[in-house]
Amino acid sequence: MAVRELKHPVVWLTPRLCYATALTGVAVMFGAALYMQHAMGLEPCALCMMQRIWVAATGVVALIALVHAPVGWGLYLYTGLGGGAALLGGGFSIRQMYLQSLPPDQVPACGPSLDYMLEVFPLSEVLEVMITGSGDCALVQWSLLGLSIPGWTLIGFIGLAALFGASVFAPRNR
Repeated sequence: MAVRELKHPVVWLTPRLCYATALTGVAVMFGAALYMQHAMGLEPCALCMMQRIWVAATGVVALIALVHAPVGWGLYLYTGLGGGAALLGGGFSIRQMYLQSLPPDQVPACGPSLDYMLEVFPLSEVLEVMITGSGDCALVQWSLLGLSIPGWTLIGFIGLAALFGASVFAPRNR
C-alpha cells in the first residue's frame, strides 16, 4: 500500500476562511472595547481611539476581501492592506504600552478629553494627540494575566496580521 502525498498540508484552510476569521476577530475586539467602555465605565484615551480606527480599517479590508474572494495579485493586495492596517494598529498599541511603562515623573501631561478636543481644537492638534498619546494613555485601567488593554489589543492585531498572511499561503482552488 503506497502512502499518498498531500499537495498542501492544511487542506481546510482557504483565503475566505482567513478573511472570515479576521472579521470575527475584529467583531470580538470591538465587542470587548464597547463592553469595557459602556458596561465597565472605562473611558477610552486618544491612543485607544486610534487603535479602534485601525481595528475598523482591518475589518473593512477583511469584509471586502471576503466578499471579493480575490485570486492572483488581488490576494497580495488585500494581504498588504489588511496586514498593514493590523501592523499599524499594533504600533499604536506598542506606543501605549510604552507610555504605561514610563516612571510617573516621565509620563506626559494629561490633556482634555478627546470629545472636548474634537469640539474645540483644530483637527491637526487632535490627530497629534491621537498619534503620540497623552498622560491619560499611560493610565492602566484594567489588566488580565498581567497584560493591560493595549497588550491584549496588540495580541489581537498580531493575530489579524497572521490571518492575512496565512491567506496568501492557503490553497486557492476552493
